[in-house]
Amino acid sequence: MSLVYEKQIRVTEDHIDGNNHVNNVQYVHWVEEIAGEHWDFVKHRTEYPEDIWMLLDHHIQYKKQVYLGDIIKIKTYPKAPEGIKQPRKVEFYCNDKLVVDSTTLWVLIDVKTQKIKRLESDWLDKL
Repeated sequence: MSLVYEKQIRVTEDHIDGNNHVNNVQYVHWVEEIAGEHWDFVKHRTEYPEDIWMLLDHHIQYKKQVYLGDIIKIKTYPKAPEGIKQPRKVEFYCNDKLVVDSTTLWVLIDVKTQKIKRLESDWLDKL
């Protein structure tokens, strides 16, 4: 499994706010969207293909503005687990410059019991 997942997005009018740049809420949406896409891409290779991730905490640092027509490369990857929490980085690049940096914490939810599932600390190494 590749622990890094990437995609590109062209900024459209739907992404722009009243200040004529990408709306901050849009970045939060993209963080959740790419994390879900990455999980969908790899979950069949894990012991947890039916389980789902729930976002607990997110921190976003905005470094530069992005405008209509710009192409954003979004890169995400999980970091080493912290107990029951699974950190994930999401980085946004425009013209090869980091424009937004995000760190999120997730927990894996057992679909059947609706309870948090504890992962082994080395679960990423097994993929």
